Amino acid sequence: MKKNIVIGIEGLVGAGKTSICRELLKRDKNAVLLNGGNLYRAIVYTLMQKEPNILKLKKLTKNIDIKKYMDDLKVEIKIEDRESKIYIDGKLANEEELQSKASSLAVSIIGGIADNTKLFEFAKNLIDELKKEHNVIVSGRSIMKIYPSIDYHLFITASLNERVKRKCIQYKEGKENYREVKRNIVRRDRLQKLAGFYKIYPNTIQVDVTDCKSVEESTNKVLENIDYSLSTIK
Repeated sequence: MKKNIVIGIEGLVGAGKTSICRELLKRDKNAVLLNGGNLYRAIVYTLMQKEPNILKLKKLTKNIDIKKYMDDLKVEIKIEDRESKIYIDGKLANEEELQSKASSLAVSIIGGIADNTKLFEFAKNLIDELKKEHNVIVSGRSIMKIYPSIDYHLFITASLNERVKRKCIQYKEGKENYREVKRNIVRRDRLQKLAGFYKIYPNTIQVDVTDCKSVEESTNKVLENIDYSLSTIK
């Protein structure tokens, strides 16, 4: 009997990890996609509705139990059509709002100062439950801390200029805002690194997708590093 596996995908801001995860999901009919990053974004996004001032929010969330906020704010994660969906107070969250520049920056700050212990325990238990019947593709940060026994831990990289270009497309920014997007990515890179989110472990596989012209090419490059005998990916 073929065992199910857990594939964790992290990466630099704008490298395309979410798109790669969704392409993997399309290719593996036995997989589910757990977007842990969106869960964290939803918690922070909801907090921002109550306290939009990032400096005050930073003070409010220092060393707090982020899982308690998740429960208090009624943020839930559900698997629908093989992919995780986020609900806030019973309503499906708007992914564009979760992925906004303001929300992304706040996550980069809060993720490094809040107490994530119980949230990580919750995530590990969820992965264990999903793995009983599926291959689990996990996108997010600190995946090795959440699930140390992971089968594959991949870290997606790309050049700064390529990442800025991709973010401009995502945000639908014109050339006049290229510098602003670049500054934002550089700042988030610094915050992510300070928070320990860019840590490379002995078993981490780094995949540079700078020269890939499509998500299909990037995904093929990722699949070169996965043992096909363990998965149903084709």
